Amino acid sequence: MQIILASNSPRRRELLAGLDIDFDIHVLQGIDESYPPDLPVDEVAAYISKSKAAAYQTVISPDQLVITADTIVVLGDRVLGKPVDREDAVGMLRALSGQTHKVITGVCLTTLGAQRSFSVTSEVTFKCLTDEEIFYYVDHYQPYDKAGAYGIQEWIGYVGVTGLKGSYFNVMGLPVQRIYQELVAMIGREGLIRGDKALP
Repeated sequence: MQIILASNSPRRRELLAGLDIDFDIHVLQGIDESYPPDLPVDEVAAYISKSKAAAYQTVISPDQLVITADTIVVLGDRVLGKPVDREDAVGMLRALSGQTHKVITGVCLTTLGAQRSFSVTSEVTFKCLTDEEIFYYVDHYQPYDKAGAYGIQEWIGYVGVTGLKGSYFNVMGLPVQRIYQELVAMIGREGLIRGDKALP
């Protein structure tokens, strides 16, 4: 089975590569990532990952499995997506300062004959961030491609995160332990091969 990661995110590529499986990258452009305004926040990431998967079902072949994913940050009942500019990023980090929020990644594993969809939730707690820390991070790391305007693996995670409940890799953008478990259930360990080595 040829595994395809449908993401341009370098973090997701790095995380999936950590499973020691072969995969290719294929990203379709122009996929609608909107969701119904009345959708419960805990279901948003899974909904978007399914929407992305639907776009691939017409282009994949019988021997391909595509992985689609979407990560959101949830503070209370508010979904924090990717910031549109510096002001938006600063505002998000001020909102997260001193608070515990949820990071939810929805994942969809899709073949022509089957589909498995799930979401994984982690909880992250930030200390009270100063404006100087927020400005430094935003100006030096420009986190405009990250939900919630931060990457836990970057400077702000080193100095600001005081607590984590759940998967660290999920906060980075891909719950690889769960993905491995689901891939094994879908296609078996014999289907997860890197080079000439079968995984245990």
